[in-house]
Amino acid sequence: MSPSESRSLASSQVAISGASGLVGSALTRALAADGATVLPISRSNRGNASETIVWDPTTGLINPDRLSSVDTVVHLAGESIASGRWNENQKAKIRDSRVQGTASLVKSMAAISERPKTLICASAIGFYGNRGDEELTETSDPGTGFLPDVSLEWEAAADAATELGMRVVKVRIGVVLSPLGGALQKMMLPFKMGMGGVVGSGKQYWSWIGLNDLVRVFQFCISTPDLSGTVNAVSPHPVTNREFTKTLGSVLKRPTIIPLPAFVARLALGEMANDLLLASARVLPERLQQLNFAFQQPNLEESIRFELQQASQTSTS
Repeated sequence: MSPSESRSLASSQVAISGASGLVGSALTRALAADGATVLPISRSNRGNASETIVWDPTTGLINPDRLSSVDTVVHLAGESIASGRWNENQKAKIRDSRVQGTASLVKSMAAISERPKTLICASAIGFYGNRGDEELTETSDPGTGFLPDVSLEWEAAADAATELGMRVVKVRIGVVLSPLGGALQKMMLPFKMGMGGVVGSGKQYWSWIGLNDLVRVFQFCISTPDLSGTVNAVSPHPVTNREFTKTLGSVLKRPTIIPLPAFVARLALGEMANDLLLASARVLPERLQQLNFAFQQPNLEESIRFELQQASQTSTS
């Protein structure tokens, strides 16, 4: 963050749902380092009750007035899309945790006379669906299928906060790189064992972002008062699955010769394989680039190396 951005965060109060997750915990640390006061929005009063805002995602905040002194709400909570094989029940959990959870949060804020000025809501590049090698920006149309439909409803629920006079930013997040969680964590063991390989044809684009840069994107969104609408939180250099596979293998110094054919992925994961592993989305961070946001690790290899180093330092500290 630049000095001016750091100063703008130093006196701010930020409430975060999903604060204990991979992104939320990293963002909490970064904001605290900037001097911001961070209040977790949680289902329970675990930890320091005076610093926790309790909510029920189905009904909303237990005490909405706790947000009256908050400047920004960052909404990250939601059922993981990769936590289990998709069936109708699991898909309903994914949809409801995002759409109903966001709607209940906005409804709670409507009851506050002095409400936060800004809502920054996580979304996902699943919005774009399977689009081959088409370059996709924030102005591109949504795709078709389960994840695009969920993303549309999710973002619409967040947009309701604009009617409350709030600035709303929807951050469409790509594949987050960190050995501490998410896709990269799941890949580490098979790749270290020399069992990594191209998935399907390998031609599908994976639009990714390192955890460090993703946290900085959220900080940027918080500290840029004129920014609203959608933001693609992805590196400016999306890669194909084949490029990703070879790069990760090179960093780990392991062979990548065992492919995962598309039909095997579908047998193992069902519908989820089509949307998460085999779909192609070549997404670009056009709005961030227009606003001169500077990625610290814009290239895949340097991002993977940086995140591995950061995780190693965290585990030994």
